[in-house]
Amino acid sequence: MTSTIPANPEAIFTYGAPQLKFGPGASDEIGFDLSQYGVRRALVVTDPGVAATGIPQRVADQMAQFGIEARVFDGVHVEPTDESMNAAIEQARSTGPWDAFVAVGGGSSIDTGKAINLLLTNPGGLMDYINAPVGQARAPVNPLKPLVAVPTTTGTGAESTTVCVLDVLSLRVKTGISHARLRPTLAVVDPLLTLTQPAGVTASAGMDILCHALESYTARWYTSNERKRPEQRVPYCGANPVSDMWSEKAMALLATSFRTAVRRGDDEQARADMAIAATFAGMGFGNAGVHIPHANAYPIAGRVRGFHPKDYPPDEAMVPHGMSVALTAPEAFRFTFDAAPDRHLRAARLLAPDAEQPPDPAEFLPAVLNTLMRDIDIPNGVAAVGYVPADIPALVEGTLKQQRLLATSPKPVTADDLAGIFERSLELW
Repeated sequence: MTSTIPANPEAIFTYGAPQLKFGPGASDEIGFDLSQYGVRRALVVTDPGVAATGIPQRVADQMAQFGIEARVFDGVHVEPTDESMNAAIEQARSTGPWDAFVAVGGGSSIDTGKAINLLLTNPGGLMDYINAPVGQARAPVNPLKPLVAVPTTTGTGAESTTVCVLDVLSLRVKTGISHARLRPTLAVVDPLLTLTQPAGVTASAGMDILCHALESYTARWYTSNERKRPEQRVPYCGANPVSDMWSEKAMALLATSFRTAVRRGDDEQARADMAIAATFAGMGFGNAGVHIPHANAYPIAGRVRGFHPKDYPPDEAMVPHGMSVALTAPEAFRFTFDAAPDRHLRAARLLAPDAEQPPDPAEFLPAVLNTLMRDIDIPNGVAAVGYVPADIPALVEGTLKQQRLLATSPKPVTADDLAGIFERSLELW
């Protein structure tokens, strides 16, 4: 991977992951798992749609046999905002105290669980902890309570990561909180919980898995950073040998399972492969980091006007996170190709082992991504979700606020570079 060698190069990378319990029926053992931490009161955090399936209540009910009182909070907002998270935090505070939190659902529920845990154990408000330059990027001063993450969608990898993502409504920007203490204590990945995930959600969430793996795999190599002092180290340290392993495995699983999971949602093997791929990709990007596609995704999602995606709540305009990441990914990887050609080609071959490489190698990965996105019915570029050329300056402005992510790009990216990526992403094929 090519990069400028800093004067005092980094020689250390870090790696972290939660304890993991994986397999059909794993969610039936959460009461036992919490009992090992001495938990007596647990709050189950979920959204109304997942609550309607009965899964969160079932998780709460089976805790009683271990002497644990559990209550379900089902007020999570899909694609959380600062307002929805603050409301959840206040609700949890008013019904506490709690010894532990169990987040059941997609990334929205897990991220809301992280925010509740952070703000019920530490002083201040959300803006104190939100990444700079949007927030103050303060570090928590107190330990957090045990958090068990139980994904019911296959995509975000939030069960593995130190990141909590939200929209700040007043600024019309999607941003987040990132700190090692936010990482769940235990990830319980039960593929049976994902069988009812609709095709549209599977497609969008699956693109999130894919971009997590691709972006961490193509992120700047950790030794290309300036050496940090111990207190300066952050979870996103750049691509490294351990994150590479998880990212490659996630891409190999996606190559054989992604299309099947979208087209035949009752295929248990495809669902299991997608579930473990999401966790593997989370273990990769949760340490290496993500870069341009995710940075672009925040303003795409944050400035949405009237787009209503298939299989999501019909009464709310949104661009789901995984979809917003995917919409500029082909052009972003065309832009980063020359920083790490071998990695981009290796990723394309992992994702499409039988595809023929085009004469221009820089086109290989974008072509693989465009073909996949057409196959699983992802919209054809940012124009398809409601943006026009006149919106590009505002989208670029929103992306430039994501410096924590852009710092992980394998090559420097300017405002003009971003504008070009957005322009070429208005229509992808």
